[in-house]
Amino acid sequence: MIFDPLYMGILVVALFLSGSVSLLVKTRFSAGQKVRIQSGLCGADVARAILADAGITDVTVQETHGFLSDHYNPLNKTLNLSREVYHGVNASAAGVAAHEVGHAIQHAKGYAPMWLRSFLVPVANLGSNLGPWIVIIGIIVMGAYSATLGHEIAVVGVVLFACATLFTLVTVPVEFDASARAKKILARLSIVQPGREYNTVSGVLLAAGLTYVAAAITAILQLLYWAHKAGLLGGRSND
Repeated sequence: MIFDPLYMGILVVALFLSGSVSLLVKTRFSAGQKVRIQSGLCGADVARAILADAGITDVTVQETHGFLSDHYNPLNKTLNLSREVYHGVNASAAGVAAHEVGHAIQHAKGYAPMWLRSFLVPVANLGSNLGPWIVIIGIIVMGAYSATLGHEIAVVGVVLFACATLFTLVTVPVEFDASARAKKILARLSIVQPGREYNTVSGVLLAAGLTYVAAAITAILQLLYWAHKAGLLGGRSND
């Protein structure tokens, strides 16, 4: 399948989208690091201040390794901030830290899309890893043994990959909601000032959110491709 022109075209689009967005994130994050916030709070302080304001007392803020490896872990209720964010006293650090606290707030308030995303994790991992291979096996069975059996096998693969695609789609509103919460709280608590500070935070968070949009677009294109190969779109395919 990797030499299929259609599949190669999807790979090119995926690489272009991910590469462009990744460059945008790095560029805006780097620019935001040069905008020192007047409140003088580092990322860790920002996170703790917002958690306190939200009345969340059971989440631990800690430093983690890796560039932009920031994440909230709902399983052990830890807010993990990369070194640049944990210690940074700038718009980028404040924005990313607040965004991750946004996820903690979603968790505390039972934000439905976040719970749906967590529920989809196991089947999404299975679908993204095994789905395409099951479709390929189905196509081989179509051509060598039984068109009906092969088609049924391929459909199973498509369904599994659809679950992975659904995961990427659900992730988009989860991430943008966390960013919206972050910007609102940063402004309300005067952690960032109107104007340059707030606009820089918005730019950084928008760029970060676009990475999930790019992932969702790629997943949809791949799902359509595998559905086509399974014969669900445009007739059966056994090539």
